[in-house]
Amino acid sequence: MAETLPFTLLPPEEGRIELQAIPEARCCNLTNTIHGGWAMTMLDTAMSLAAQTTLAPGETCPSLETTAKFIRPISIHSGVMHVTGQVIARGRTIITLEGRIENADGKIHVHGTSSCMIVPCKA
Repeated sequence: MAETLPFTLLPPEEGRIELQAIPEARCCNLTNTIHGGWAMTMLDTAMSLAAQTTLAPGETCPSLETTAKFIRPISIHSGVMHVTGQVIARGRTIITLEGRIENADGKIHVHGTSSCMIVPCKA
């Protein structure tokens, strides 16, 4: 996905991930703002990667659901966007997460939540 919608992964912490991404004109919609699919993909990626930081060897965690609230538009002039994913709770079978897309000034553009199911990897 990083080739399709480029981003930079900053050093991860257990339960927390930050990506940096610059929205590109090719991702604009008809209103000349960045398409919501870009934001959803960035949130899903960050939250999924945050979940993966908590996994034991032999586990994987497909997304069960992901939601987003679009608070302010993102444009090609928004600059570097900071996309964070954070584990809120990790149970035996479900990981609950939250994600945010903020600009360099810390203003939130998109907020999301997700849950992932913990399952054993198949060989």
